[in-house]
Order: sequence, then C-alpha cells, then structure tokens
Amino acid sequence: MKKFFSFIALMMLGLQVQAGGLMTNTNYHIAFDRMFARGATFDIDAAFSNPAGLAWGHEGLQLSLNFQKPWQNRDIDLTIPGFLGQDFQKKYNGKASAPIVPALFAAYKRDRWALSAMIGIVGSGGFVKYDDGVPMFNVMLASMLAAKGITPDQYHLDSQMKGKQYIYGGQVNFSYKLFDCLSAAVGLRANYYDGYYRGHVIADGHAAFGELAVLRLDVDQRAWGFAPIVSVDFHKGPLTVAARYEFRTKINTENKTNELEAGLGTALQQYLMMNDPVTLQALGTTLGAKTAPYQDGVKTRYDMPSLLVAAVGYEITPAVRASVEYHFFDDKSAKMAGDRQKTLEHGTHEVLAGIEWDINDRYTVSCGGQRTDYGLSDDYQQNTSFACDSYSLGLGGAVNLTDRMRLNLSYFCTLYSDYKKGSSNYLGTPYTGTEVYSRTNHVIGIGLDYKF
Repeated sequence: MKKFFSFIALMMLGLQVQAGGLMTNTNYHIAFDRMFARGATFDIDAAFSNPAGLAWGHEGLQLSLNFQKPWQNRDIDLTIPGFLGQDFQKKYNGKASAPIVPALFAAYKRDRWALSAMIGIVGSGGFVKYDDGVPMFNVMLASMLAAKGITPDQYHLDSQMKGKQYIYGGQVNFSYKLFDCLSAAVGLRANYYDGYYRGHVIADGHAAFGELAVLRLDVDQRAWGFAPIVSVDFHKGPLTVAARYEFRTKINTENKTNELEAGLGTALQQYLMMNDPVTLQALGTTLGAKTAPYQDGVKTRYDMPSLLVAAVGYEITPAVRASVEYHFFDDKSAKMAGDRQKTLEHGTHEVLAGIEWDINDRYTVSCGGQRTDYGLSDDYQQNTSFACDSYSLGLGGAVNLTDRMRLNLSYFCTLYSDYKKGSSNYLGTPYTGTEVYSRTNHVIGIGLDYKF
C-alpha cells in the first residue's frame, strides 16, 4: 500500500521529444535534421554546433530562422498473469507533442574574428499527456481495493496526467582565428526552465465508500541556469577537426504550488480507522513524505549535463562533404530529482555521421544518422519518465532561392529499441509483472538562411 502512493513522487515528467541527451536538445537548425553530423561546419548553424568554425565562415552578417514540428508516442505494454483472477494485459498510450519549435541564429564575421548568437529550446521541449493514467497507479489501486473486498466493477477510475517541460536558451559566442589553420571560441548560454505538472486521479462509485481515493496536483516550476562553452577548430585544406565542451548547467527549480491534495475518501478513512488503524497511520506518514517535494517553495534539480563534442569533416570534392561526430553527455554528474542520475549505468554516448552533396549551384541534398546509448537501467525507468536507446535517420535538402537566400527542408525519424522491465512482485503486489516501454518520433522542419 505504501508503494501505491509512490506515484506522486514520480509525476515529474521527462519530456524529451527531440534529438540529443536525456535533458539536452541538439537539433536546432534544419541542416542538423537532414545531416546530423554538423560539428565541423562553417555555415550559420555553427553558432551552436561549431562556434570556432565561424572564423572561416561568411564575411559579414548572416541570419537564420528555423521551424520544426515533432510528433511522438510513448507506450507502456503491461502484462500481469493471474492478476485478480485473470491474465491482465493492457497498453497505456502516452502522447507527447510540441507546437512549432523555432530557433534563431545570427553571426557577424570580420577578418579574423566573429560574433554569433543562437536562441532556441535547448532542453526537453514539449507536452506529454496520459488520458487513462499509468500502470503504477491503476494496478496498485486495484490491488489495494481488492484487499478490502472492493472489486474493479464496484468503482469508477477517473485519471489524467499531463506536464510541460521547456528549457529556453540564449547563447552568445566570440570566435577568433589564432593561426591560419586554428581558431578558438568562447561562449555563454543562459537557460530558463519553465514547466508544469497537472493531474488528477479519483476513484469513486462504491455504494458504501463513495470517493475512495483522490489526487489533485497543479505545480509550476521555473529557474535560471548558465553554462560556459569553449570550442576549437583546426582547418587545413579539405580537412576540418573540431571540438566543443559545454559545462554543466545547474538548474534548481522552485515550486509554485497552486493545488496539492492526496488522500483517501472520508468513508474509507473511517473504515480503516475502525478496522485497520495501523495501515491508516502508515498511509498518513507516507503521504506526508511523498507530497513534501511538491509543497510550495520546494526546490528540485534538473541539471543539464556537460557535453563533449568531437567532429571530423572532409571535403571529398568541392561539391561533396562528409562528417563524423561523437557526443558524450555526462548525465551521471548532472543532478536529477531524487538523485535519479545515480541509477544510470553511464552517461549518454552518441555517434553521428552525415554527407552533403551540392547537385549544382542551386540544389543541395544530404542525409545522416545517429546512434544514441543512454546507459539505462531498470531503476531509472519509470512509467511517467522513461527513455529508449535509438537510431535516428534524417534527410532533406536546400535550395538557393537567390545568391543570398537559402531554403532548408528536412525530415527525420527515430527508431527506438523497446525496453523490457520485469518484476516478481510488481509494484509491491504478489504478482509477476512485465512492462515493455516503446517510443516513436518524427520531426519535419523548414528554415531560411540569409546572407547580407
């Protein structure tokens, strides 16, 4: 019964609907979506992916405006043989989405130096909604009530959970060509976390008890964080070798609690007081502990991890360019709610590759791929926040509308590996349960680059 209420502590929904690590996005410019490996570029998207490379970029001012639309599903397929006298199997559908996601780039180069800036959604970025609740609540509720002789046909469950998580970022960089083949850049990114968690779970309808249990939660969270960024770029002939390091961003959000209610219905409380006071007292203690993190003014950590990037680009011909890239997100050193980062086996490893071909002076096509390994564990995976290792594939093209204006178009999808998690006493019940976590992700994008 204690575990039944632990779902309250798991309401913090991780909403990653874009490419990158557990808390960090890496796709801002459409060129990334259609090629992925952009860590050695000199184009306008280098304002994020390779600031030092802008020392070899366009002379003068350039701007870029980008829009992306992602779609994602998160499903939990639950199987519990013999649960309450029958084999139970149900797929819980979670729909994650985001509106049109914009990003703005700007850069100005003169001789050996360049200034650049980028504004976008640098972490998480989306909404998630569970219309039918999640297994960790439904199963425990049914098990608890069955122990008191209340079967599922004697009550109605009204359950819905939703959340939003955005980290907005603004980055500025200064780049300088130290030698004819070597440049460096320093930068700073300001990050603003904006999220909310809203939900209700109400079980009622039994003739004797009326409202059996209730949870109502409405919490807003906001915070600022800052991260220095350094990068270097070696460029000689057709070869470019670049590296970038983003320091960890400490984000310590503070609750603004609009509503927080969790407990048993009055009639059920009276029943337990008369028949099982020990359980009632234990529930009161548990509820106090589990709801404490959501009280007004309480702070919760959502750090963005440090990121190391190494990239190699090569100009095979004047019209064909290829790149390979490696990312390491140090997730285990970035604090999460409840120190959840400690359950990861390792930080996130990503390998990227891409190729770009100028068909002629007007048209360019490109494609790329990315492999992401999060270092997941059973203890890290939760019904309301889970991840799956993946492969991503992207393609698209660019059209030079004029000598100064370029249109970018892209599509990429992510192919996730299902994660299977089993337990011999599922959620504290005497049953064996198996959860299979699965995800889908699709993103389309359009952007416009302009050189003055």
